[in-house]
Amino acid sequence: MEENPNQDPSATTAADATSTTTTNLNDLSQDILLHILSFLPTLESITTSLISKKWKSLWSLVPSLNFSYVHFPIYKSFFTTRQFFSEFIDRTLILRPHLPLQKFRLEFIYEDRYGCHVDSWVRYAIRNRVSELDLDFFIDESFHIVESEGRRDYDFPFSAPRNGFKACPNIEVLKLENCYGMENLRLCSEKLKRLGLSSFYTAERELYLELDCPNLVWLGIDCVETGEFCIKNLSSLIEFRTSIAHKTEHYGHWFKVVKQLHRIAHIKHLVVQNWWRKLAAKDGIPKDFLLHNLKHLELQTGYTQYDLLGMAALLELCPNLETMILDPLYKIDDDESLSEELLNKPIHFSIPSLKEVKLKVIPGENQNQIVQFVALLKKQGVVLDKIVLVPLYSGISVSRRRPLRAEVNE
Repeated sequence: MEENPNQDPSATTAADATSTTTTNLNDLSQDILLHILSFLPTLESITTSLISKKWKSLWSLVPSLNFSYVHFPIYKSFFTTRQFFSEFIDRTLILRPHLPLQKFRLEFIYEDRYGCHVDSWVRYAIRNRVSELDLDFFIDESFHIVESEGRRDYDFPFSAPRNGFKACPNIEVLKLENCYGMENLRLCSEKLKRLGLSSFYTAERELYLELDCPNLVWLGIDCVETGEFCIKNLSSLIEFRTSIAHKTEHYGHWFKVVKQLHRIAHIKHLVVQNWWRKLAAKDGIPKDFLLHNLKHLELQTGYTQYDLLGMAALLELCPNLETMILDPLYKIDDDESLSEELLNKPIHFSIPSLKEVKLKVIPGENQNQIVQFVALLKKQGVVLDKIVLVPLYSGISVSRRRPLRAEVNE
């Protein structure tokens, strides 16, 4: 073919470069396509089978299953939607070959009549050596349709978590949410590395929680009604997070969790809310207890005298703290009253190693208190070199916890 003498050579070069670098989705390797599909809910992953012959069975090889109830089509009634969702999961697991699973996530509004279905789904994940198990049962009755018959508390197959978790030897990440009625949870695993427990409500007795996981590095306990919390071995733990609705009647549950800090004093990262004035007043922790290794603290707090006294008590325990993030705290009840002496007590922060403080603030709220607090930090910070204010505008959620059943029913 003859060259056009009027054609710009650079344009030809650019066109050639574009034609050689453009890649069709079908040209990607199967491993890359499976990795992309692993980020989709399983329903959407299955839908891609309509793209072409190559994609027809690709969904069945994806190493993760994400059964997301919120992404499932809504039918005429809640009950019909749940029934169709259950049937969809059953059929998917029948059609999928028994290949190792990286992740299994299930969102389901649990009720007793579906017990055998849920059993079979969790058994499927465990049999296929799942390493990340994420179950959210949506079963707090205050947020969903109240059904007149049937139990809503779920007993795991093999009694796996309740009797030591030995039937699930491959799980490295476990996340359980909205588990209503569970009364005993004993986790004994050398493989488990991350554990998240959220929104555990009890029917009659409070949850007994026992952890013996020497390789666990991350632990989150959020809105859990604990009766007793026993730590046997968390020797590798680095980050610990805990919170509950900030209401006086829930302090006891928070205290039962936080008082175990002396058993994990080696942690480097702590996320907690400011109930420390109340804790310090009751001598809830050993007098010689210190968080020597703690470098990073995230504290949900206000800036009243009560809050500052609690913050000072917590900082006394953290001599090597380097960074601190302060989030707004949503208080359901007012602060407890303070004596005249405590109301006028000067605030002293022990922050010999603190280098950076980040305050997340809602514009227009508590301005005077925050200004006074910043002045206090600047005066007492020995090595403090950065204070950052991050405005939380409307539309950006403040860290507020989902209320418990009792709060909704009031």
